[in-house]
Amino acid sequence: MATNERFRDGDHLSLPVPAGTVSGASVKVGSIMGVTQTNRATATEFGGGNPVGNATVWTKGVFDLNVVGAIANVGDPVYIVTADNSLTATATGNTLFGYALATQAATGVVPVKITQV
Repeated sequence: MATNERFRDGDHLSLPVPAGTVSGASVKVGSIMGVTQTNRATATEFGGGNPVGNATVWTKGVFDLNVVGAIANVGDPVYIVTADNSLTATATGNTLFGYALATQAATGVVPVKITQV
């Protein structure tokens, strides 16, 4: 048995996130995509047992998230905007975050399957 295993699946990680990040937010940490399960820990708010500046981030699964722009087809890519961690249907200048599991005519909440690039 390996004695150097840190996490079995590594799907739920404590990662550094921007100030003000709350539970349920989409985030990009380096090249890792995920959704926060806890608020960012601060000196006054423990944040689910994370060190100050970190939140618990799930890197796998499907989450109902706000996506800016139309989604024409199930399976269309959803992108994350590095500047503010918002999600968009626009590829230009953004990074793949996951795939839409529903369609929408304009901005709204859509189930999104997280992917890792």
